[in-house]
Amino acid sequence: MFTGIITAVGQIKSTQKKGDGLHLVVQVPEDYLNDVALGDSIAIQGACMTATQLDGNTFALDISRESLNKTVGLDKVGPVNLEKAMRLNDRLGGHLVSGHVDGVGTVAHFAQIAADQYGSWLLRIEAPKALAAFLAYKGSIVVNGVSLTVNQTEDTPSACIVDINIIPHTLQNTTLGGLKQGDRVNLEVDLIARYVARMMSTI
Repeated sequence: MFTGIITAVGQIKSTQKKGDGLHLVVQVPEDYLNDVALGDSIAIQGACMTATQLDGNTFALDISRESLNKTVGLDKVGPVNLEKAMRLNDRLGGHLVSGHVDGVGTVAHFAQIAADQYGSWLLRIEAPKALAAFLAYKGSIVVNGVSLTVNQTEDTPSACIVDINIIPHTLQNTTLGGLKQGDRVNLEVDLIARYVARMMSTI
């Protein structure tokens, strides 16, 4: 389990074909892996992965074709959001996150609302229509591993449009600051909403 509070930005340094998937090597900040052991879970761009090798300030992981087919941003070199699995005594600063990507959305709009260094930014995402039932005003959503609050939803025939406000601190400490219109992003809906929907469907 995770919280959606990013603890570091790392770099995928290399990707190598392995079976039907890939073997990735990820570089992290100094001392980030001090409390990580082989087999521990680390979320990368919101997708839960297992550390299979540790070497100084890098760790390796194997990602299956199934995971590659259902995510974006894990098949190429570049910056990635990282979060180590939460402990039971940790603060729950975001919300309960499983690290299982529910769908891939598309950035429809991303721009600063107020023209100063303190102004928030509006991120508008076209989420898959299948996720619409799980997205609600002031509910939670995970975008590339970051726990965020939904400020508005709009259902269209082909998608669910989600508006999110992002403060400068979040942009500076995650990879979200590099997003642009047309980019695809990993999405995870609220865990509780998923279970409620399941229970309602069996009544």
